[in-house]
Amino acid sequence: MAATTHTVTNQPPPLVGYDVFAADAALAEGVGRHVPPALLEEVRGELGELGRAAGSAHAQRWGALANEQPPVLRTHDRYGHRVDEVEFHPAWHRLLGHAVSAGLTDAWSRPAGHVRRTAGFLVWTQAEAGHGCPLSMTHAAVPALRADPALAAEWEPLLTSRVYEPGLRPVAEKPGALAGMAMTEKQGGSDVRATTTVAEPLSSDGEYVLTGHKWFCSAPMSDAFLVLARSPGDEGELSCFLLPRVLPDGSRNSFRIQRLKDKLGNRSNASAEVEFDGTTWARRVGEEGRGVATIIEMVAATRLDCVTGSAAVMRQAVAQALHHTAYRQAFGRPLADQPLMRNVLADLALESEAATALALRLAAAYDADTEQERAFLRMAVPAAKYWVTKRCTPVAAEALECLGGNGYVEESGMPRLLRESPLNSVWEGSGNIQALDVLRALRREPAALHAFLTEIGTARGADHRLDAAIKEMLTELADLEGIEARARRLAERMALVLQGSLLVRYAPPEVADAFCASRLGTDHGASFGTLPPTLGLRAIVERARPVVDG
Repeated sequence: MAATTHTVTNQPPPLVGYDVFAADAALAEGVGRHVPPALLEEVRGELGELGRAAGSAHAQRWGALANEQPPVLRTHDRYGHRVDEVEFHPAWHRLLGHAVSAGLTDAWSRPAGHVRRTAGFLVWTQAEAGHGCPLSMTHAAVPALRADPALAAEWEPLLTSRVYEPGLRPVAEKPGALAGMAMTEKQGGSDVRATTTVAEPLSSDGEYVLTGHKWFCSAPMSDAFLVLARSPGDEGELSCFLLPRVLPDGSRNSFRIQRLKDKLGNRSNASAEVEFDGTTWARRVGEEGRGVATIIEMVAATRLDCVTGSAAVMRQAVAQALHHTAYRQAFGRPLADQPLMRNVLADLALESEAATALALRLAAAYDADTEQERAFLRMAVPAAKYWVTKRCTPVAAEALECLGGNGYVEESGMPRLLRESPLNSVWEGSGNIQALDVLRALRREPAALHAFLTEIGTARGADHRLDAAIKEMLTELADLEGIEARARRLAERMALVLQGSLLVRYAPPEVADAFCASRLGTDHGASFGTLPPTLGLRAIVERARPVVDG
């Protein structure tokens, strides 16, 4: 007799074979808002192509394989020669190659380059987040290298190339290159001024040898790295250096990989401890003693990618929850039609849309590149980085719960999203660093506060709860007594007010109303699913739900 116990019913189909870009109304509308009309058809075309690739079965399989079989360190070859190489699964190279060919390391030279790259980064990260690390650092290295025109002329065409070619060779022989960074040291963490790595000058101008140990070096198979070091015996300022993996003569630079980190998530990506042994060759970037100033634009660019990466993880987690509950039946109807589940889904969708809108607005400020927009970014980037990255983990956890036990199983992909979710709040300065950076801008750069207030002021009068939140924020800003202890409170409030102003101006009324009621007003609980039931929750859910053709 044939067994009948394994008949499969009431299981949603996989969320596959769809356009990740077109299925995200908030993202598609934001691109339409920030890209000049003359470019819009072109940009939508390239993002649609990337979106279909990200939603394809093969890209999803690449993401799973790259995490199931993480990178492996090979310190020596079979003969005992030191090689310091990291081997990746082929799926990693496929993901990275597709991303590079789609222009995700090239924002600085194209019209609307930052908006189109940010949107693409948000789309493609949903296929797999770990390989976003070398993409982000390669993109962000460009403004740092521009402190040295000769270095920029040599490296920028390679870093913005659409060709990905793995393997260690002199960059003069490669059609494209990737960059990493090695800033953090074990004694300092975010306090880069505690750096002990020493740079000794050689006879040729701008050339040095380095001695030191870096506690976190991201993407150690990149072609070059930006590092910070100081002169021997110098307790003063740091300098920035470009350290290539392969020297111009084809020999390997001394770049000793001590071990790979065993991380909570981000497992497809290699993060290493590296050692410079006193023969490690590097070139100074920018003026001596101006290392922190040289890398500051790189840090700002990677912080925007932290916001975007978190928005991508949130969007994918919410998309999976919306898809599952649209098909899963419970008590005679789809889960998504149950009033309480609808409340949860709408609440999650609000958080995702607000993060997406904020990431795109920051990218648009980069593209505008006016004095006003640069001042706006100085305060808005750390506030956004603080808040959006912190919201990622609770969103991923709640979305996983929407799938019930299915979501707790690795095959669903939700555990990988949950493990990835805290990363961006740690990378490029954790929460306290971001909140204190907001204060630093407040104290040192009056133009930054003026630009921020001008931005949110464009929405004043549109919603009474937003107006009240702006007033409360101004009260916080007026009282500088003990403000350092309140820095997180202030950064959170500024990010929420900025998100609220964007949604009030650009989102559908039901989205803006629900956000202002729950995030800026008082009508919300401590967990997701506590929105006021009188809001247009069904419309919010339907707006966010990804639809698979056919």
